[in-house]
Amino acid sequence: MHALRFLIRACLALVWVIAGLIHVVLVFPLLGLPAKCCSKKCWSHILLRICGVRVTMSGAPIVDGPVLFVVNHVSWLDIFILNCTRATAFVAKSEIRTWPLIGWLANGADTIFIERASRHAVHKVGESMRQHFAQSQAVGLFPEGTTSSGYALLPFYANLFEPARKSRASIQPVVLKYYHFGRRSDFAAFVGEQTLLQNMWCVLGGTGTAIEMIFLPVIWDGEGEPPVRAELSRAAHQMMTQTLIS
Repeated sequence: MHALRFLIRACLALVWVIAGLIHVVLVFPLLGLPAKCCSKKCWSHILLRICGVRVTMSGAPIVDGPVLFVVNHVSWLDIFILNCTRATAFVAKSEIRTWPLIGWLANGADTIFIERASRHAVHKVGESMRQHFAQSQAVGLFPEGTTSSGYALLPFYANLFEPARKSRASIQPVVLKYYHFGRRSDFAAFVGEQTLLQNMWCVLGGTGTAIEMIFLPVIWDGEGEPPVRAELSRAAHQMMTQTLIS
C-alpha cells in the first residue's frame, strides 16, 4: 500500500507542479500582485491535499502590509504551509533552485535565493527583501539556516532581521509543529543525509502527517524605535522555543 500510495500521489503532485510551472510562465506575467498571491495560496493548498498532509492553524497572522514571518524549518513542506495562509516570498538556499521541477517552480514563484558562499549574499538578499516590503508583501525567513527535527530550535542568524527593521516591516514568529498519527514526530523532517526523493517517499507514501501552524504575537509592529537585530532575533528565538516545547 505504501508504494501504491506513493505512486498515485507522486503522479498527481507531478501533474500539479507542471501545471504550476505553466501557470507561472504563461499566466503570472499577466496578473497583478493580488491575483498572483491568490494563485499561490490556492495552488499550495491543493498541493498539500495531494500530499496527504493536514494543516491546522492557530493564532492571528498578519494578513495585510509588510511583514517578516520568522519560521522554524523542518521540511520542504514548510513553504507551502505558510503560503496556504498568506502568499509569502521565502528566503531559501540557492541549492533549491537546482532541484528538478520544484526548484524551477520556486524560482518562478518569487523565492528569494541566497548564495551562502558569496561575500555579498546578505546584501543582495536584503535589497530584494526591502523591495518586497515596499510592495507591502510578506517575506518568510528560516533563521536557523537549515532544517531540524522540529523538536527544538537551532541558533538563529540575525543578519536578515535587518532588512525588516530598516523597512519598518512587522516581525511575527511562526512555529510549525509536526505530528504523525496525533503525536509529535520527526517522521516528515527533511534532515541528515536523507535525499529529497527519500523524504518524499516517506511523506507521499505514508499517512497520518499533520502540521500545526502557530502564529505567535508580533515582536515588533514597525512603529517607534526598532530594537537592534540581535534583540529581535533573541526575542523570536525565546518565544518560539517556549512554544515548541509546550
